[in-house]
Amino acid sequence: MNQAVFAIPGDKDRRTGGFIYEARVLHELNEMGCSIAHLRLPDSFPDPTVADMVAALDVLCAVPSDQPIILDGLVFGAIDPDGLAEVQAPIIAMIHHPLGLETGLPKARSAFLLQNEAAALRHADHVVVPSSETARSLCRDFGAEAHRITIAPPGFDRPVVNRQLSDPPLVLSVGLLAPRKGHDVLLDALGHLEALPWQVEIVGKTHDRDYAAALFKQARALNIDSRVAFAGELDQNDLTARFNAASVFVLATRYEGYGMVLSEAMMYGLPIVSCRVGAVPTTVGKAGILVAPDDPGGLADALQRVIQDTREAQRLSRLSLQRSSTLPQWRDTAHEFSTIVARLRCA
Repeated sequence: MNQAVFAIPGDKDRRTGGFIYEARVLHELNEMGCSIAHLRLPDSFPDPTVADMVAALDVLCAVPSDQPIILDGLVFGAIDPDGLAEVQAPIIAMIHHPLGLETGLPKARSAFLLQNEAAALRHADHVVVPSSETARSLCRDFGAEAHRITIAPPGFDRPVVNRQLSDPPLVLSVGLLAPRKGHDVLLDALGHLEALPWQVEIVGKTHDRDYAAALFKQARALNIDSRVAFAGELDQNDLTARFNAASVFVLATRYEGYGMVLSEAMMYGLPIVSCRVGAVPTTVGKAGILVAPDDPGGLADALQRVIQDTREAQRLSRLSLQRSSTLPQWRDTAHEFSTIVARLRCA
């Protein structure tokens, strides 16, 4: 008999931070002997059709009352709170970051999601978040109770590090082609650095078609399109090769609930250039140069500093390796979930 279910919309094996986190936790829980079934929900969340909303609530209501439901945040933040109140099984909300804080949402949609998630939180028996920043946000802005929140940072597998730097220096960025990741800010910053030797690779699948098209147009307008490659989504072996070839990792993000790719880059000893937003400062620490969001000039200055100053790049590289050496493993993350599941089953 299952001890709990993990409800995830659509394909759980998508290669984005939140899905990687959830799929790996689900795998580790079962490896530990904690029997957790994958409950697949409609993939239209967080913008479900009326039919998909009804179908998701029907599936959740069918879960026995002694099997806690770990509910993915894309569903939790958008689900009908009144319908969620009818679910008999205990609810563990897995919130990577509040949906209403996503960059580029229409104001009305953002306001709805913020209000909806606050209402849904009243029906959660427990909440799991990846960072203290997300925990603070939920308590401060959504009325969540601190004693019902567990911080379970993502785990990491130690990569094969075999640094063979590209020439000219490779500036690597990894993130969906979506407004929150700030690739438009990165391109503007690169427009200030034409005199420097560099090549840029932006890895990540298209999440917002209009935004992706605007990025391609922007690169051409800045006359840097010959030096900027949009690589799309890569498998782990190809991504490992990019990390090993890069001289610096940059993410001009406008918000991160954790920022797993930042920690991943640090495991390769990469200097980090990113923004002082969300959980980025606590994730990166002193291993990077952080600038204000939406500041192409500041980002350009930081990149120039790392590309031109070998000593500074080496200093940040050492700090990256030092900080990443303390990162948890996935078994540690899964243990946090198993403890919560056991407690709710006994409640």
